[in-house]
Amino acid sequence: MADAGGSPTAIYLDHGATSWPKPPEVVDAVTRSLTEFGGNPGRGAYRLALDTARAIHSARADIAHYFGVEDSRNLIFQPGCTQAMNLVLMGLFKPGDRIVAGGTEHNAVARPLNLLASRGVEVILVEPDEDGVVDPDEVEAAVEAAPTAAIVCQHASNLAGGIHPVADLSDIAHSHGALMIVDGAQAGGHLRVNLAELGVDVWACAGHKGLLGPQGIGVLYLAPGCEPAELVSGGTGSGQSEEPLQPKGRPDRYEAGTPNTPGILGLGAAVNWLGTHGDELRAEEARLTRMMHEGLLEIEGFRVLGPESEVPRVPIVSAVHDSVEVDRIAFALDRRYGIATRGGLHCAPWAHRASGTLETGALRFGIGYGNTVADIERTLEAVAQIVAEER
Repeated sequence: MADAGGSPTAIYLDHGATSWPKPPEVVDAVTRSLTEFGGNPGRGAYRLALDTARAIHSARADIAHYFGVEDSRNLIFQPGCTQAMNLVLMGLFKPGDRIVAGGTEHNAVARPLNLLASRGVEVILVEPDEDGVVDPDEVEAAVEAAPTAAIVCQHASNLAGGIHPVADLSDIAHSHGALMIVDGAQAGGHLRVNLAELGVDVWACAGHKGLLGPQGIGVLYLAPGCEPAELVSGGTGSGQSEEPLQPKGRPDRYEAGTPNTPGILGLGAAVNWLGTHGDELRAEEARLTRMMHEGLLEIEGFRVLGPESEVPRVPIVSAVHDSVEVDRIAFALDRRYGIATRGGLHCAPWAHRASGTLETGALRFGIGYGNTVADIERTLEAVAQIVAEER
């Protein structure tokens, strides 16, 4: 195998962090937003501003349709999943409330929950099974133990790739008068997500991962009647500038300030691309994920985290080696072969603690748009060579 010698990335396997490259349609939409939709939507009656507002309205409708949301006003644009989850968690709960959460949450959820706990909210963690997935029976037992305001859980793990039983958890939450709040950062695009069928009260998703959109844009679904307090107040497109407080109507209540027009239009183009090509992409992701999983197990010393290779998962494969540090492997893959992977804790210490890898971290391969069989074959060859040299 040729040495990349410091050349730009030849194989990108960090789609769990952000997808790259993007479909050409997404790039075109972002470019058009900067060249054709330069007006500030909702801030003027001139044609350029109105055209921009219409383009954003159309993108919101397309994204809502993609996720099975009947009323697009319930789909809120946010800078990303982290801010969306902060808005919800900080805006809904108060001291004395009780939350049951999955024990594999990303720091986008774990840190706000820790902050709420320091302020008097009781947070109960349900540890996952050997696949890194929470057991609905254990979640229900935790909910039944005391009055509970909400269940909070990932849709899919950013470490082990396991898919949590969100629909079952929603039934449990609602049967006990609790909200169901879901971090969908790793699910959007990689899974077929219909929010009406899942029955969740809150679902947040980054736009730049499996959804193939630009960075800096995300979506937040709020079911009717779920009304967290807004985190940010300011100008909106509602035309109610004389009002001293933030308007209560959606989506304006949660979208203060100038919107991210390039991000929104890029994300709209991305979901339209996925609407046409998503099934094909997901099938290829599943094939390559299984190939990576089984290939790592053929290299002596590796343990792959999460479900067995035949169990459905999002396209993430994380592994540890019994004698070679994962950071050394990731470094060598990048510098010697131009292969981008992710070593470390992946902003998910809870998940690593549950997997027994908090001290070592793991080597994560995030598979997605643009990856090929040849990419996986070359990566496995490189990993095997690095491990052989380092042992």
